[in-house]
Amino acid sequence: MLVLLPPSEGKAASGRGAALKPQSLSLPGLSAARAAVLDELVELCTGDEGKAREVLGLSEGLRGEVAKNAALRTAGTRPAGEVYTGVLYDALGLASLDPAAKRRAARALLVFSGLWGALRVTDRIPSYRCSMGVRLPGLGALGTHWRGPLAEALPPAAGSGLVLDLRSTAYAAAWKPQGEVAGRTATVRVLHAPTRKVVSHFNKATKGRIVRSLLSSGAAPEGPGELVEALRDLGYVVEARTPARGDRAWSLDVLVTEVH
Repeated sequence: MLVLLPPSEGKAASGRGAALKPQSLSLPGLSAARAAVLDELVELCTGDEGKAREVLGLSEGLRGEVAKNAALRTAGTRPAGEVYTGVLYDALGLASLDPAAKRRAARALLVFSGLWGALRVTDRIPSYRCSMGVRLPGLGALGTHWRGPLAEALPPAAGSGLVLDLRSTAYAAAWKPQGEVAGRTATVRVLHAPTRKVVSHFNKATKGRIVRSLLSSGAAPEGPGELVEALRDLGYVVEARTPARGDRAWSLDVLVTEVH
């Protein structure tokens, strides 16, 4: 099982570990694309602060994020699973998983990023600010920049099993599973059952709890159909929409009665 996650806008401070070692990151096929974004982002943020804030979409109150990006090559690192915070990651609670579930998380979870493309939660990175929606002056739109490299690197990472896609729209656009990989992919919406509406906060929190439940239980669904059964066994109310073709992803709705 491969679980595709969005990053979080909020991030923990850089760690006290060694500085970034790009060659140590997972998915080495993304190295050249990562270097291109890193080089331009650091150059942008060591120059005119106002221009950097405009490009990155940062308010005056977030000007410290520019200095953070300028120091990416020398800042201390920590595992990506500790860097990403926010609602989904709070609900996922990687740090409090038991040892077996942590090992499953290291194998299964892949976090998408405007700067890094995609990362394992064990990859050591500094804290940064660069969303997939950013358009850098030299490279252009990061979503477009990443499509080719991710299309090459991710099908092998997906292996032959289930792909559970929990990404938000901007990150989902950077890589869309194709062909037989798409046929074993499931996307998930979380709906407030009484209104049938998506509400952002509990959408993220429920997705975090779903991942935690799967990791903690040791469930190993091999395809979308088995995922539906596993989630129902874990107590979730799931409605599945099966695709008309075998090269299309399944769409799952998880219904939640309480907003929390």
